[in-house]
Amino acid sequence: MAPNDSVHLRGPLLLRRDKGGDRTTTDQRLLDTNQDTDWLHTDPWRVLRIQSEFVNGFGALAELPDAVSVFGSARTRPGDPAYEQAVELGRALAEAGYAVVTGGGPGQMEAANKGAWEADGESVGLGIELPMEQGINRWVDLGLHFRYFFVRKTMFVKYTQAFVCTPGGFGTLDEFFEAITLVQTDKITRFPIVLLGVDFWTPLVDWIRGTLAEQGMVSASDLDLFLVTDSVSETVEYIREAHHRVALTAEQREDLVGEEHRGVER
Repeated sequence: MAPNDSVHLRGPLLLRRDKGGDRTTTDQRLLDTNQDTDWLHTDPWRVLRIQSEFVNGFGALAELPDAVSVFGSARTRPGDPAYEQAVELGRALAEAGYAVVTGGGPGQMEAANKGAWEADGESVGLGIELPMEQGINRWVDLGLHFRYFFVRKTMFVKYTQAFVCTPGGFGTLDEFFEAITLVQTDKITRFPIVLLGVDFWTPLVDWIRGTLAEQGMVSASDLDLFLVTDSVSETVEYIREAHHRVALTAEQREDLVGEEHRGVER
């Protein structure tokens, strides 16, 4: 049987075989005084909250200078060697002209923010809503708090130009593997990655080399996508050199385009 011409329009939706659904209009539902708040937890409303988080993040970070994300455990405390090294790292990055961006929490995140703060650099914290609320540490100049992990991850990738992973747990591993996947698949450029702490990271790197690469799950050349070091100064220099190479490549491309353009004009 052919479709009939009886249709019901609900906003952008055309419902041809309407089977007695809700016939109220969108305006009616908007202006209704019904106090039911279940709508706050529906997927369409979540989409708007997600959109607002992107807008707020883009607006707050758009004018951020060149920046480096620092990841690491939230469980270390002042006096721990990893904590003190993260303070040194934050200070060195700030002195090199980079803003320091962390997850805004305690431990090595706090330490890197503290180092940047003490060096009078820009210290940024991108917090996340967790069951055990952490808040933003006191060494942050600019703090943002997110509901959604994937929005926060986008901010780290979009507004920083390097990742440094200090010793940490699942969250740190997540950031490392996500970053290296994006670099490996050419989704992002200008993105040096450093694993700071040779003793801590070597077992993981050995597994990548001895299992993933040997079994062909990754290419041997993929191990060149990151640096493993104990040195803060080598970390900063590695990042600066990587960005310098990219800047030179971009400049060379511009020169080449200019020469081709001049050749066409002649």
